[in-house]
Amino acid sequence: MSALAPLRLLREPSNASEGNQSNATLGAGSGWCQGLDIPNELFLALGLVSLVENLLVVAAILKNRNLHSPTYYFICCLAVSDMLVSISNLAEMLFMLLLEHGVLVMRPSIVRHMDSVIDMLICSSVVSSLSFLGVIAVDRYITIFYALRYHSIMTLQRAVVTMASVWLASTISSTVLITYYRSNTILLCLIGFFLFMLVLMLVLYIHMLALARHHLHSISSQQKPPTAQRGGSLKGAVTLTILLGVFFICWGPFFFHLILIVTCPTNPFCTCFFSYFSLFLILIICNSVIDPLIYAFRSQELRRTLREVVTCSW
Repeated sequence: MSALAPLRLLREPSNASEGNQSNATLGAGSGWCQGLDIPNELFLALGLVSLVENLLVVAAILKNRNLHSPTYYFICCLAVSDMLVSISNLAEMLFMLLLEHGVLVMRPSIVRHMDSVIDMLICSSVVSSLSFLGVIAVDRYITIFYALRYHSIMTLQRAVVTMASVWLASTISSTVLITYYRSNTILLCLIGFFLFMLVLMLVLYIHMLALARHHLHSISSQQKPPTAQRGGSLKGAVTLTILLGVFFICWGPFFFHLILIVTCPTNPFCTCFFSYFSLFLILIICNSVIDPLIYAFRSQELRRTLREVVTCSW
């Protein structure tokens, strides 16, 4: 097991680690079943990059009053969630390394308690990050389809209630998950939540793309199709493809891992898939690195503020 093992409770089903692994390994062959030995330095580097990126996003949004709107508040919350993913992973790694090298000496009961606290923080940040990805998709949908009524629909009060609800639900769900992690019902709820977010984003973004194409077709039928508008439609299609592709690639393997835990905990193929758990965690951290590039840094106003933050032009 890697020294860094956040969410180790979901690494594999308990019955697969109590006598079934040897049979599974024999049945699946040897080569690719060994998994990947990902060095702690890679976790550390990605965690630090994600932490710096998202910290800059939060600082820029807080600094610039022009960014004090529900849309950027949701992006700020996503940055905080991704930042917590990085912080909790870094804390887990540091905690484990200190224990392994004998620098930190604790009783086993305290170690288990600390481990549960860190895992709960990781679970909470993961659930809140997924939730705010969905909230941002809904916010963009309202911005496009209800542009004239956006400020009456997405008021500051409703935005605050939404953000508070997400954080509260994430905290409660992570506590339940860590407490009852051996229950397949809990895992099914987590899998269902991911699938709901995937379908929600897919439907909303495809509908937005369809509207953009419809507008382009309407303009084209009245005059010569401008190259810039065709380029804008293509850019929008590429952006939506990147959004959904990154979401699925970064989060899909982890939740497929959970599906296999529920459906085939002792199958040779499944147990081999479990050995790549660290890779799935790397993908989640990579998502925390990519999110600011997709949701925040594309804003010209935010990029300008980021330059001011970096150069300390307060």
